[in-house]
Amino acid sequence: MLLMFIFKANIKFSSMKNTIQLIAFLMTCSLFAQDFAVLPQKKQSEVTDQWLGERLETVLPELMDRAGIDMWLVISREYNEDPVIKTLLPSTWLAARRRTILLMYKPGSDAQVEKLAVARYNVGSKFKKAWDPEQQPNQWKRLVELIKERNPEKIGINISKDFGHADGLNHTEYELLLENLPASFHKKLTSAEDLAVGWLETRTASELATYKHIQGIAHDIIQEGLSEKVITPGVTSTTDVVWWYRDRIKDLGVETWFHPTVDIQRPSADSKEHLRTFDNNPDPETLRPGDVLHIDFGITYLRLNTDTQQLAYVLKADEKEVPQYLEDALSVGNRLQDILTSSFKTGRTGNEILKAARTQMKSEDIKGTIYTHPMGYHGHAAGPTIGMWDNQGRVPGSGDYPLYPNTVYAIELNAEVYLEEWQKPLRVMLEEGAHFDGDEVVYLNGRQKEFLTIPRQKSYLKE
Repeated sequence: MLLMFIFKANIKFSSMKNTIQLIAFLMTCSLFAQDFAVLPQKKQSEVTDQWLGERLETVLPELMDRAGIDMWLVISREYNEDPVIKTLLPSTWLAARRRTILLMYKPGSDAQVEKLAVARYNVGSKFKKAWDPEQQPNQWKRLVELIKERNPEKIGINISKDFGHADGLNHTEYELLLENLPASFHKKLTSAEDLAVGWLETRTASELATYKHIQGIAHDIIQEGLSEKVITPGVTSTTDVVWWYRDRIKDLGVETWFHPTVDIQRPSADSKEHLRTFDNNPDPETLRPGDVLHIDFGITYLRLNTDTQQLAYVLKADEKEVPQYLEDALSVGNRLQDILTSSFKTGRTGNEILKAARTQMKSEDIKGTIYTHPMGYHGHAAGPTIGMWDNQGRVPGSGDYPLYPNTVYAIELNAEVYLEEWQKPLRVMLEEGAHFDGDEVVYLNGRQKEFLTIPRQKSYLKE
């Protein structure tokens, strides 16, 4: 593959000098090689459908029992999809069709979940068509027939005041449901908030095994972009790097769920970038030696999302490594990560985790902000909110939701470290995907503990 690339690039190596150039070229290609493969579209589709089948057979029954809901209705119209229904559709369905109603029924603790599609078609291989318009032209009346036949104790519907992900039943569909459902069943309707959040946040063993790979793809792309392959100091701007990332993501066959950001912190006394909020990035800035670069970046692959923030340093002409005071500042950010993740305990709410972490943080004289969130089917996903960048106190609603095992989080925070050398603070902004297994937090693909350097230091170059 590499030789073909050389041939296509019309690179000629004939002399001894050119042989040396070839070695250097090969080492550079190795430095920027994509280590984590991206599957072809057909294989991605197969994996997605396999995971959905596993989840419906293993995750869903436990969550319905946990929530005390024996029937769950997920109702959507085409292009106005409930966030939950998107995770229940087969990979080849990119949207609901007309009105799609999914009915899941579990009559007892030992029973299997019956999965029906009150629709004109089977919805994939798991939700069997349960409506024949020739026999019953009215879709809602057919839904009511199915409900009456099963006579559930509680009918969960996706309405929620605390989680937008669990509030996908729109007003019109809700009114039509009430209009068609006999009044005696109205009292059985209940919010499926806990069930919907549990479904969205819980990861299977198969998903967790691959999540490391997905995070690895994100790490690869980040490191490639924050390198001399993309950045020429004095020429390249922050916006140039951002759009390189957008192109690279598209070329690889993955997606992004938000526009990346690249920003700079530098010693200049006039620069107040450490005080900026996420929505207040400056106009494009040209990257210079001595700059600290920060990236916020996420991809979507196999329906799962990453959310990562890392730091790089542009070496000055006389520098071969990152100044020690910057590495020391990064270690403060790493320590704050440790404080936060050690506060994760099954059953603790997001607010309780935040309070415990901030108490320890203050005892160690660390000035920081914690704004960690769940991650999975969505980048900012359903589950316990653990602080917000603009609220370091109690977060009502989502902050009161408890921590469960087999969930994934973006460990997102910053530590503000005063640098004597700069005569101002550096904001060490970090974010890494991590899995909570019920006992401890494990980073999906490690975490940053050293600055990336621009350019990278190459071991074969000697003075």
